[in-house]
Amino acid sequence: MTTTTENLAVAGAVGAAHTRLEGRDKVTGTARFAGEVPFAELAHGWLVLSTIARGRIRSVESAPVLALPGVLAVLHHDNAPRVNGDYQGPLGPPDPILQVFQHDRVPHVGWPVALVVAETPEQAREAAERLVVRYDEEPHDVAFSAGRPGMYTPENSPTVAAETAKGDLDAELTASAVVVDAEYTTPEEHHSPLEPHAAMARWDNGRLEVVDSNQGSRFVAEELAQLFSLDPGSVRVRSEHVGGGFGSKATRPHAVLAAMAATVLHRPVRVVLTRRQMFSVVGYRSPTVQRVRLGADADGRLRAFDHQAECLTSTVYEFVERSANFGRPMYDAAAHHTVNRVVPLDVPTPTWMRAPGEAPGSFALESALDELAEKRGMDPIELRARNEPDVGPVSGLPFSSRRMLSCFQEGARRFGWADRDPRPGTRREGRWLLGTGTAAATFPSGVAPSTAAVTAEADGTFTVRITAADIGTGARTALALIAADALEVAPERIHIKIADSDFGPAMIAGGSMGTRSWAWAITAAVRELREQLALGGSIPPQGITARADTGEAVRALEKKERHSFGAQFAEVAVDITSGEVRVRRMLGIFAAGRIVNPLTARSQFIGGMTWGLSMALHEEAARDQASGGHVGADLAGYHLAAHADVPPIEADWVDDPDPDDPVGIKGIGEVGIVGAAAAIANAVWHATGVRHRHLPIRPDRVLLAATAPGGDRDA
Repeated sequence: MTTTTENLAVAGAVGAAHTRLEGRDKVTGTARFAGEVPFAELAHGWLVLSTIARGRIRSVESAPVLALPGVLAVLHHDNAPRVNGDYQGPLGPPDPILQVFQHDRVPHVGWPVALVVAETPEQAREAAERLVVRYDEEPHDVAFSAGRPGMYTPENSPTVAAETAKGDLDAELTASAVVVDAEYTTPEEHHSPLEPHAAMARWDNGRLEVVDSNQGSRFVAEELAQLFSLDPGSVRVRSEHVGGGFGSKATRPHAVLAAMAATVLHRPVRVVLTRRQMFSVVGYRSPTVQRVRLGADADGRLRAFDHQAECLTSTVYEFVERSANFGRPMYDAAAHHTVNRVVPLDVPTPTWMRAPGEAPGSFALESALDELAEKRGMDPIELRARNEPDVGPVSGLPFSSRRMLSCFQEGARRFGWADRDPRPGTRREGRWLLGTGTAAATFPSGVAPSTAAVTAEADGTFTVRITAADIGTGARTALALIAADALEVAPERIHIKIADSDFGPAMIAGGSMGTRSWAWAITAAVRELREQLALGGSIPPQGITARADTGEAVRALEKKERHSFGAQFAEVAVDITSGEVRVRRMLGIFAAGRIVNPLTARSQFIGGMTWGLSMALHEEAARDQASGGHVGADLAGYHLAAHADVPPIEADWVDDPDPDDPVGIKGIGEVGIVGAAAAIANAVWHATGVRHRHLPIRPDRVLLAATAPGGDRDA
């Protein structure tokens, strides 16, 4: 077969709606997830977690358990293989929880203390539940509150400053005609992906092979190689299908333990976490306390901007929920100050969770802006329009593109904002008070170096290999469309192979950077392939392959403020008898680069907005101060928005291609949740006249605020 660039048909796949390539496999059960892939002689590990919040392990009484039917091993700190904890991982220093069973210290409830391995999952679970672990308990501290002792400002990272400041904040606040000074809180929140974390490990011809549920197989492979002091080429990690991640599926202890057990037993071992175990082993979003101070002139222009955010971390590893970062690209002022502070407690380590920082930060700041608009007697959209910056308020850099106001204009038109009576508590249907609210959204649009390979096959098809991850976002389909457009062929001629660490380095599915980073690598590889095909000649049976590495191109990017933006709108009804809040409709309009696949993109936006609704009204993990553990660490005790809670949600976008990206992509995975909770909270104020500054807006809080003595109209 002879293929040249001249006989490639123009497809125009990008921008047209396409169903998921793996959709049929998923709905028919053909798609295998990490906990389902069969292996011969597979053993099963069951994790045992600590029941104390601080102390030491005195003993692990494994002998009685080893005598139970089917039990093969009990791993713990006295007998587990040693690992290397002194290394710099692909995402920074490793969380010490990955160094499982290396010492007898217990830093929090839910710390892994043993792994029971048996022939069947049922045998492993029974044995694990019968295992007796004795402790020497020490006093613990899990109480998080504003300004508590031990709170500190972390050191700046290479890319993110913990604190930024310009101008004289106190002087500008004093000179302001209108001032808002309020505290907002968000609770501990959990990812709760549909698929629990699972990993299988085995040794195959001297290589450690892992089938894992993760957001970046190459990153996991590199970290496992470091932990077990292996050559990077000696570890292969695959993760073909993933049932959700939201930031929780990086390298986690279950994968390390599966590898440990496989090494000890010389047979494949699978470890699957239970829903309850996920509440303490795989991270969560820290609770936050945020103080926002805004000062404005009589015309609504900001003079003073101050956002101070506090969160918690564990005593073994620092993770900061950078809520104060949200406003840095959003609004300018003569005096501008943001700071993130953190306090270490005897709790598990938090981690990235969809729109880390921006999700809780937008609730506080966008609520405060609504309060400022109320005090000034301005329309909330007009207030935001008057404070649109020309360049980055903190960085001074130009924006790659910024169509925030276009989002508000289009959203206001479609939502019917012009017909809104600005006075709160004026609309009523029987026992229901009605209100509408809005908020802005933004999330950084980054890109990371990645590699890809594209092969022209002898049968006229093309195979793309890249260590991308499709965690339910539709990335696999989007990449096929991008490759089809770059090759100018129909999408049906593209075969996509992803989520195999052997395909080379690539960005994880995180930070809304995945598709953009992978697409850049694919288009670069296609460009090289087309040059080879242009030379003419037949394609050999093994095909013709071109590879690309975008590292140099990414590093050469001009420094700019690169973000996706959006405008969120919500209408709520509040029951004055029960305090129940019902969201009646939501609308999100986004400026998020070129939309590759409208079908899956809309699904992503709606998913984020749904989670914002859940954040506003339902989600709240409660930690018992006495035990240090969770109360109701399951999906019965931790409330998520159910189908009946979710109203008609509409998501759309304005044209906003990124001029510096080969495909025009920005990123859509996280911006959908940003501002959604604030829009709902602002709508609740408009319905009731009561400002709710603490999430979630539970019925009891609504009722207590409505009956508060002394005319207190804040909650």
